[in-house]
Amino acid sequence: ELPGFYYDSEKNRYFRLLPGHNNYNPLTKEGIQYKAMECKRLRLLEEEEKQKKKTTRAGLNSSMLLQKRQLGLLSSTSYCRLVHELKVNCMQRRKIEIHSPDSSVAGTNNFKIIVADVACERIFTVNDVEHGGCKYGIINLSGLGKETLTVEMYDNLYFTNRKVNSVCWASLTHPDSHLCLMGIAETPGCASLLPASLFSSTNPGDRPGMLCSFKISTAWSCAWCLNPQADNCFSTGLTRRVLVTNVVTGHRQTFGTGSDVLAQQFATQTPMLYNGCRSGEIFSIDVRQRNRKGQSWKAIRLFHDSAVTSIRLLEAEHYLMAGDMAGKIKLWDLRTAKCVKQYKGHHNEYAILPLHVNEEEGLLTAVGQDCYTRIWSLQDANLLRTIPSPHPSSKDAIPSVVFSSRLGGSRGVPGLLMAVKQDLYHFSYN
Repeated sequence: ELPGFYYDSEKNRYFRLLPGHNNYNPLTKEGIQYKAMECKRLRLLEEEEKQKKKTTRAGLNSSMLLQKRQLGLLSSTSYCRLVHELKVNCMQRRKIEIHSPDSSVAGTNNFKIIVADVACERIFTVNDVEHGGCKYGIINLSGLGKETLTVEMYDNLYFTNRKVNSVCWASLTHPDSHLCLMGIAETPGCASLLPASLFSSTNPGDRPGMLCSFKISTAWSCAWCLNPQADNCFSTGLTRRVLVTNVVTGHRQTFGTGSDVLAQQFATQTPMLYNGCRSGEIFSIDVRQRNRKGQSWKAIRLFHDSAVTSIRLLEAEHYLMAGDMAGKIKLWDLRTAKCVKQYKGHHNEYAILPLHVNEEEGLLTAVGQDCYTRIWSLQDANLLRTIPSPHPSSKDAIPSVVFSSRLGGSRGVPGLLMAVKQDLYHFSYN
C-alpha cells in the first residue's frame, strides 16, 4: 500500500485518495471498502439464486446419511443433526407478504427487532417510525403456508414513540402472555410489561391496560424468570446495576455490578440470573439473596476481552454461549469455568447483536455487523452457511432473524425468518 493512494485491480493502476469532504466525488477508504463489500454481497446473492449449494463437509449427502443410519453407523441424534445441516445449506429465500387490518401502515416502517415466543407461533416486532419513535406489533405465523407465504400483523397504536433497547416474552397468566419492554422515554429509561392480548383483532374496548411500568436509568437488557423459586419476576440490566422486580407484589431488589449489563438470562433449573457486562465480565446472581451492604453478589465469573452483547444458556445449563463486541463467540463450561469452543467468522465492532441457539437442531445463528447471517454447527463449531442480506449493508439495515424447525407452532413450517428494512423473508427448507 502506498500512503494516500489506493490500487484499483480492474484498471491496474493507483489512484489518489482525496482527503476532506469539500472535493467533488472524493475517494475515501470507507467508500472503497463499501464498494468491495457490495460487490461481494451481489456476487453471493447471484450464486444463491443459481442454487450453487455446497455442503460444508466432504461427501455429506442425504443418500450417504440414510445408508449410514440403516447400517447402524450413525446414532439418531447424529443423523438428525446432519440432516439439519444439509437442509440449512439448501434453504431458499422467499419474500413474505404481510397483511394488516390497518392496510395503510403495513410495510411502511423499518424492522428493528423481531422476537419469537417459545412455541414460535407469534413474533413481536419493533419498527422504527419516521418521526423518531417506535411502533410495536405482533405477527401471527399460522398463515405461513408453503404455497401462500402470508402472515397477519396486528399493530398497537397506543404504545408508540418509545425507543426499545431490549424485549423479551413473559409468562405471567399463561405461557408467553406478556411482553417486557426496556425503552427510553425522554431522558430516563422506562420498563414496561404489556399484555400480548393488546395486539389482537378483538374488541378494542375489552383491552387490558399496562400491567407494570416505571421509570429507570438507561436500560440495556431484560429477562423473564421461569423458575418457580423466583416466580413472576423479571430482571432489568441497567447502568452499573441489576434490578429484579416482582410484577405481582411490586417488590424490587437491586444488585450493584460495577459495569453496564448488556445481556441477561435466567436459568430455569435454579434461581440464578446470568449477566454479561460492558467490561467483558459474565457472572451469575442468586436472586434469593437479600440486600446486605458490602456483599459481593457474583457467583460464577467468566471473562471476555470485549463487551459481552449476548448470552444463551444451553438446555442442561452446564454450558453458556456468549458473544462480544470483538466478534468472538465462545462456549463456556460453567462447571470448570473454561472456554471449550469458539465459533469463528462472526463480525462485530460496537453493536449489541443477539445469538440464537437451536439445540434440538444442533445449530447456532448470529447476524454480524456486516449484515451477513451465519449458521454454525453447535457440536464442532463448523461454519455451515453465510447468508448475504437482500439489502445493501448499512448501520440501519442489520437483519433481525428467528430460526426454528416449527415456525407457526407444532405443525408449522421449518426455516429462517429474516426481517430487514421493511421486508420479511422466509428461508425455507427444501
